[in-house]
Amino acid sequence: MPPYSLENRLVIGIASSALFDLKESDAVFREKGEESYRCYQRTQLDETLQPGVAFPFIRRLLSLNDLNPDGDPLVEVIILSRNDPDTGLRVMRSIRSHGLPITRAIFTQGRSPYMFMRALRMSLFLSADDGDVREAMSAGLPAGRVLGSAVADDPDDKDLRIAFDFDGVLAGDESERVFQQDGMESFRNHETLNVATPHDAGPLREFLRKVNTLQRREEERRKKDPDYAIRVHVSIVTARNAPTHERAIMSLNQWGVTVNDAFFLGGIDKSAIMEVLKPHIFFDDQESHLQGTSQTTPSVHIPFGVVNEEAPQAAAE
Repeated sequence: MPPYSLENRLVIGIASSALFDLKESDAVFREKGEESYRCYQRTQLDETLQPGVAFPFIRRLLSLNDLNPDGDPLVEVIILSRNDPDTGLRVMRSIRSHGLPITRAIFTQGRSPYMFMRALRMSLFLSADDGDVREAMSAGLPAGRVLGSAVADDPDDKDLRIAFDFDGVLAGDESERVFQQDGMESFRNHETLNVATPHDAGPLREFLRKVNTLQRREEERRKKDPDYAIRVHVSIVTARNAPTHERAIMSLNQWGVTVNDAFFLGGIDKSAIMEVLKPHIFFDDQESHLQGTSQTTPSVHIPFGVVNEEAPQAAAE
């Protein structure tokens, strides 16, 4: 039997801290130490962990495997955990209890698991551990830290809404650096002058490309079945506005990736938009934006670029 190939799938690595609410478990570890934590997890083995910040996103992403139902899933989610195999049993039992089709896991007993991302062809790693995420990003791997607590999820809502910031997330931080060094007017002039030059790729551009692949599969399904309702919707929500919006759109076009909606807010609070848009996950490189959005929206910090270096100014984007 040939080995199971991950090559043509969207592969996501997720820590148990992003998938489930581990506040209680983490408190035991911090307050009483590792051995008490092990005992606690053994005694709680049959107590199902409650959904965490990324749970709605992962559940909906995995549901898209019905587009390719013949045992050849389009999406693969793999647990990457600092737990050891023994304490990881509760995580796997909780996955089964929630009916998530996740069968693969790596448990590394206290070591950061991000180094397995390339071997497993992962397009994204989600964790609540800031250190693990920053180490992954320093190694050039796409990773994000989930923020806040789980928000209410509507089980009858079948859509998957994904929202991205632009600079420092889909695009690199070249233009943000111009703003940081020389201010808003120089930033606008720089974007106007370079409007025909696509931005360098940011950490999540290839993840968006994989999501677009799923969207194309949905379009194929709808051609065969006009009653099929499209589920995946992608937005960019950025503090850019005219005239700097044009280079962002041109970059998306030249990269060969697409979004369904674009919000060019020019400094308007993103959290107000999130309350209406209701994405199941939102990626931004600036914690200041996410402090507001994480109250109502599953939010992920991408610690990339100049705004995540020491003492950045207020950012343009």
